[in-house]
Amino acid sequence: MSDRIIDSHIHLDMYRQKERQEILSELELDQVEALICVSNHLKSSKETLRLAYDDSRIKPAFGFHPEQALPTDYEAAEILTFIEQNQQEMIAIGEVGLPYYLRQDNKGGPWNAYVELLETFIQKAAALDKPIILHAIYEDASIVCDLLEKYSVPDAHFHWFKGDSQTIERMAKNGYSISVTPDVVYEKEIQDLVSVYPLSRVMVETDGPWPFEGIFKGNMTHPGMIHKSIEKISEMKKVSAAYVYSQIYENTCRFYKL
Repeated sequence: MSDRIIDSHIHLDMYRQKERQEILSELELDQVEALICVSNHLKSSKETLRLAYDDSRIKPAFGFHPEQALPTDYEAAEILTFIEQNQQEMIAIGEVGLPYYLRQDNKGGPWNAYVELLETFIQKAAALDKPIILHAIYEDASIVCDLLEKYSVPDAHFHWFKGDSQTIERMAKNGYSISVTPDVVYEKEIQDLVSVYPLSRVMVETDGPWPFEGIFKGNMTHPGMIHKSIEKISEMKKVSAAYVYSQIYENTCRFYKL
């Protein structure tokens, strides 16, 4: 049986250097073949690209995380130019999306400007024929679906997704992919999502260095944790772990053209 896995969403540049070295040195032991490394902004994108040059198992994605203050027009243009210039090295555009959590704290923020910025990234993904990695949860997801449909972008990866049944059904119908973190082991909301979403469109991730609870509490978030996620998905889908490993690995390779 092959237990190969790919971490489909990790912020490797946000780890301390010693932690990164530990993770990279243990990938082979943990049968982790690749890391889809997302970026938060231009500086993050540049660092992620540098890391990818040093290790071919690191697959870089460039973008602007929405849960932060908007970039200036100049900064946004810089990010888009960087994406354009490094499109051959880039596996996807991401992480991009809408600021659900930030908006809870600032109801009067520049909401429309975030939507416009995301629309620009979606247009760029369409123009470059690249997948897009999305931070879009709850009611934000339907807005993102509207934009994806508007520009006919099929390769959309909703990471750590949470949402209502109607949006979940729409995403599945459109063939969008989701990924789940190790909290699938203990979080009912994520378990409910996995139970209804087509396994052919599911990937696994850590979103490291984000920390987790339950059996992972107090531990540095590590791609090896994904094996526990696979066990839980196998239990919930009532299929063998070998089948889940094979299907999710195939899903990720297909989506990211690995």
